[in-house]
Amino acid sequence: MSHYKEQNDIEAGSSGSGVFDDCHSSDPFNITRTKNASLERLKRWRQAALVLNASRRFRYTLDLKKEEDKRQTLRKIRAHAQAIRAAYLFKAAGAQINGIQKPLPTSTGEFAIGQEQLASISREHNITALQQYGGVKGLSDLLKTNLEKGIYGDDADLVKRRNAFSSNTYPRKKGRSFLMFMWDACKDLTLIILMVAAVASLALGIKSEGIKEGWYDGGSIAFAVILVIVVTAVSDYKQSLQFQNLNEEKRNIHLEVVRGGRRLEISIYDIVVGDVIPLNIGNQVPADGIVINGHSLAIDESSMTGESKTVHKDSKDPFLMSGCKVADGSGTMLVTGVGIHTEWGLLMASISEDTGEETPLQVRLNGVATFIGIVGLTVAVAVLVVLLARYFSGHTKNTDGSVQFVKGKTKVGDAIDGAIKIVTVAVTIVVVAVPEGLPLAVTLTLAYSMKKMMADKALVRRLSACETMGSATTICSDKTGTLTMNKMTVVEGYVGGKMDSPDNKSAISPLLSSLLIEGVAQNTNGSVYVPEGSNDVEVSGSPTEKAILSWAIKLGMNFEVVRSESSIIHVFPFNSEKKRGGVAVQTLDSQVHIHWKGAAEIVLACCTGYMDANDQFVEMTDEKMAFFKKAIEDMAADSLRCVAIAYRSYEMEKVPTSEEELSGWSLPENDLILLAIVGLKDPCRSGVKDAVQLCQNAGVKVRMVTGDNVKTAKAIAMECGILTSLEDATETDVIEGKAFRALSDTQREDIAEKISVMGRSSPNDKLLLVQALRRRGHVVAVTGDGTNDAPALHEADIGLAMGIQGTEVAKESSDIIILDDNFASVVKVVRWGRSVYANIQKFIQFQLTVNVAALVINVVAAVSSGDVPLNTVQLLWVNLIMDTLGALALATEPPTDHLMHRPPVGRREPLITNIMWRNLLIQAMYQVCVLLVLNFRGRSILGLKRDNNDHAVKVKNTLVFNAFVLCQIFNEFNARKPDEFNIFKGVTKNYLFIGIVGITVVLQIIIIEFLGKFTTTVRLNWKQWIISIIIGLISWPLALVGKLIPVPETSTLLIATPL
Repeated sequence: MSHYKEQNDIEAGSSGSGVFDDCHSSDPFNITRTKNASLERLKRWRQAALVLNASRRFRYTLDLKKEEDKRQTLRKIRAHAQAIRAAYLFKAAGAQINGIQKPLPTSTGEFAIGQEQLASISREHNITALQQYGGVKGLSDLLKTNLEKGIYGDDADLVKRRNAFSSNTYPRKKGRSFLMFMWDACKDLTLIILMVAAVASLALGIKSEGIKEGWYDGGSIAFAVILVIVVTAVSDYKQSLQFQNLNEEKRNIHLEVVRGGRRLEISIYDIVVGDVIPLNIGNQVPADGIVINGHSLAIDESSMTGESKTVHKDSKDPFLMSGCKVADGSGTMLVTGVGIHTEWGLLMASISEDTGEETPLQVRLNGVATFIGIVGLTVAVAVLVVLLARYFSGHTKNTDGSVQFVKGKTKVGDAIDGAIKIVTVAVTIVVVAVPEGLPLAVTLTLAYSMKKMMADKALVRRLSACETMGSATTICSDKTGTLTMNKMTVVEGYVGGKMDSPDNKSAISPLLSSLLIEGVAQNTNGSVYVPEGSNDVEVSGSPTEKAILSWAIKLGMNFEVVRSESSIIHVFPFNSEKKRGGVAVQTLDSQVHIHWKGAAEIVLACCTGYMDANDQFVEMTDEKMAFFKKAIEDMAADSLRCVAIAYRSYEMEKVPTSEEELSGWSLPENDLILLAIVGLKDPCRSGVKDAVQLCQNAGVKVRMVTGDNVKTAKAIAMECGILTSLEDATETDVIEGKAFRALSDTQREDIAEKISVMGRSSPNDKLLLVQALRRRGHVVAVTGDGTNDAPALHEADIGLAMGIQGTEVAKESSDIIILDDNFASVVKVVRWGRSVYANIQKFIQFQLTVNVAALVINVVAAVSSGDVPLNTVQLLWVNLIMDTLGALALATEPPTDHLMHRPPVGRREPLITNIMWRNLLIQAMYQVCVLLVLNFRGRSILGLKRDNNDHAVKVKNTLVFNAFVLCQIFNEFNARKPDEFNIFKGVTKNYLFIGIVGITVVLQIIIIEFLGKFTTTVRLNWKQWIISIIIGLISWPLALVGKLIPVPETSTLLIATPL
């Protein structure tokens, strides 16, 4: 039974469908997983939330209306594109019936064909026009492109092409301006009421006291409101800029092009018309184009047509649309349209990317804010009723003891002014009581974390993943490139039926060498480039392909020459299900050779013989088969990846001749002749063992899921620290994919808990493991790089795609992209995820302390004396410290190692823990007691009895206000470490925290000493400042003593329920 298993976890579900949702929960704020949540579910919590400023509160949530508009725009563009094609087909059919030959348009520019002609071919899928231009070869000549070597690609060539055909960019909708953020901040209901009150107070003040003295009350409220608006807008605007930069990173795809005969990696924005681009399974089609050649090339056009079926591309249907995905096979394309001249470009230009997406924490905090807001609203209404009743019944007195309102004697203007002051106090209590900034603090800390995570090589695609990662209980990691360095070399080989040094080409006979080199050169997705006049060979492709190509070069392979000596008939691309890939080639003497390469034991099982060192075919005996199997096991035990290379000859007359038959031809994989078995070494990444150990200490179990041999996986798992010893590696700890696949759902659930290593797994096995773990109540993070990993990445709570080796399909299905493919970066993401949660809890503790203290002080004072010690302007300043500045200071704390020394936070655990309740209640009770004592007995305690009554009250109220603010500043340090004794640990490294605290202190001094007219305060002498500081300072030792009080682990307080 899992330590993290939750008995009533609705998310865990019971079916194997992979749908784990909490949509049946009666609490609208109980959404533990916003990934793939229904729109109805998202509407529910919005309707239930108590909101004062909807445009600001919901800014970083999914815009449900915009989402629907986006879908409608997409449908219109698709319909428009299909209408153009239908019209063209109708016109072409009419022209064909009437025998009209369409004249070839010419271009007067740098190229023999212009933008309009290209658009008419590619966007209209005009096969007739393409044929008139001489097919793809004729088109490439017009575009001055070599179909083998690509464009020349120097700066002058690229400039000409961009001038003639535009660049691969599209107009972006401008981001929101600062003034729009100002306008959003102005929409807060309480601030609107305060502004109206300020204007009324201003008018009445000027009327009764003259413009010189009468503008202070109304003017000070208006100034305070404007300050709140400006600070709020600046904070929000900075966040929006961070999100814009992150979105730009997400869109900037990097891909390979062929220029000058070599493969280069460039940004998608740098593609030009005429580029030759290799396409492999999982790639995004980066521009409109035409297929040059393809092998089982199938394209998923659903993003453009809305139809989910894949379309096979060949000479009869060679047109490729930008934005589509390669679903299967491989090929190369010629770019014919870029940017705004493609349907994808038009689509992207017409819709703005909505960065909004609520996170589970954000939804829960809206629940907290709603609960506290209702309490605060109730209190504010009670205060309003009490103060108005006392005022109009003659119980409210001035500082000199005179009654403020006398029926029949007090002027109407004075009565209205008095009532307005009471209303502003009540409204300000609402401002302080409703923690509008609480849900927005999540966005603030996420924006900060996402920016810092970029430096730690993690690009966050979904906001919710950042915080969910903090709750992760298990990570299912790939081996190659994540736990290992992804730098493979051939270190061992069995060639000619015997073991030999892999680089010893003299030991390999001529025919064996010829067949081996032919198989390596033709059965590959990689390439070899040798610059003219240089011996430096550039090898490109996947790490496995590069290693085998480099080994073949050492055996004497001339890549270009070997490929020219035979032509490819058909390709079976490498498949992660079958673990092998094959190619059929026709030699110059019209022989057909079929070459296979893949997982050693799988290819070996298809072999009926092998070629010995004398170029003789030798039948595979049981003894020799056992010899090769033992060789594979020995290499795997040394943590080597084993690859077998085999071939067979085939009768030319049996090869399909038509294109349709050829595309569906299954390459023969029986009666193969084994040529070689090679062992590839891929060393473990440095620091990966420490990273795995850190995860284990943090209660996060690391599981290796790999397509490699079980013995190889086991050996690497030992090196990485996933397995502690081979003796511990029982059958349940280490399992093969097909064995796991064969189990029932219940059996898979039972065994999934124990699995540490899964070898020879298919992407579907990974998906089954994720589903089983999630049903056990785990929060699962999964790494993946292949197209077939997409379902597992999508199903997992957090999908982590690899930035270097990952396909675009995998990246689009993921939540976070690990830019350096390193497992250590995955662990950093866990730290940041926990940091997000911890920072929000710090901010909640700090804000609720202010909420409770401010409410209690004002309510008790209002009910007992009819006056409040903290007036409107003072409360607005406290609100600014508490909301915006407090969030900036506490929500941007960097992660600490302490976070990785405790278990993951359960997603259903109360947000406000017992530790937080203990801390905030101790501080709030202390502040309430001290400040109420000062409020009621301050004159005698401070020795102000002899002073003028009006001045004494002002000094006392100023001291209460000053002490209250200083208590919050000192308490900000306490909030940094809710469960640690040393609250100053790491404080000097957080410059933002120090800066905000410093600014708050300086502004408080300025307010007390120089802005008394605005805040209704007076200057304090040095003794009174010392008293204020001591009152604030006591909160430090008080917090220390408070942490010695033991509290139960589970929350029993009522406020836990709405969370």
